[in-house]
Amino acid sequence: MAAIMQSPWFWWGVVLALFAAEAVLPGSFMLWLGFAALGTALIDLAVPMSASAQWMLFAVLALIAVGAGWQYKKRNPVSASDQPLLNRRGAQLVGHVYPLESAIVDGRGRLKIGDAFWTASGPDLAIGTRVRVVAIDGTTLRVEPA
Repeated sequence: MAAIMQSPWFWWGVVLALFAAEAVLPGSFMLWLGFAALGTALIDLAVPMSASAQWMLFAVLALIAVGAGWQYKKRNPVSASDQPLLNRRGAQLVGHVYPLESAIVDGRGRLKIGDAFWTASGPDLAIGTRVRVVAIDGTTLRVEPA
């Protein structure tokens, strides 16, 4: 195993594995460790060293890279999305007016919006009554007469 770790190819494999892990499980922590492995691979390519020296170098570079990444994220926080309702279909419907597909009886009815049917809750209303969506509770739209 020591002969494999002393090969610079070992570190290139670690780089690829860490970058692949970052792609599969994003969160940017593996990215910084991947940069540390990349630095170790490049330095080991220029100055061959023992396996223990490679691991110590990787540990130091990992601390530096993770610290730099932490500082970068601190200075450049993730901003709020310009489309906060993306992939929240029910929340996108709040405020819109639709006719009832089936009457609301005992507080439950149904709306047809586009090609989907939604459960509606609210006061008892006749079929075809135009209602405004005022809130969403799970997959149930709370409505009131428009």
